[in-house]
Amino acid sequence: MSRVISTENAPAAIGPYVQAVDLGNMIITSGQIPVDPKTGEVPEDVTAQTRQSLANVKAIIEEAGLTVGDIVKTTVFVKDLNDFTTVNAAYEAFFTENQSGFPARSCVEVARLPKDVKIEIEAIAVRR
Repeated sequence: MSRVISTENAPAAIGPYVQAVDLGNMIITSGQIPVDPKTGEVPEDVTAQTRQSLANVKAIIEEAGLTVGDIVKTTVFVKDLNDFTTVNAAYEAFFTENQSGFPARSCVEVARLPKDVKIEIEAIAVRR
């Protein structure tokens, strides 16, 4: 049985999906775009968008009772792979600031993302 994870500290689902599911030993998030859950605003630059997407992932993982250190896999979708170095720097800073190791990761360029954002990030975390 899975349990739905939902928090006001991340953007609400805007379609037929949930923020995350808790499978008991594993949390799987939906992709998080860089929408500030308090204001509904999207930052302009890709660095701020990366940080906001990761903050949204963190809020969901924490709602499930886990920490950033429990994230074992992320998938990063970017609109422009030319932003890879910039995204990578913000991503590295986030995991370093949260005092966790780096999870496995895939990063792919996509044609378009919801709300025409520059990045979307999903995660898998494991309850140890």
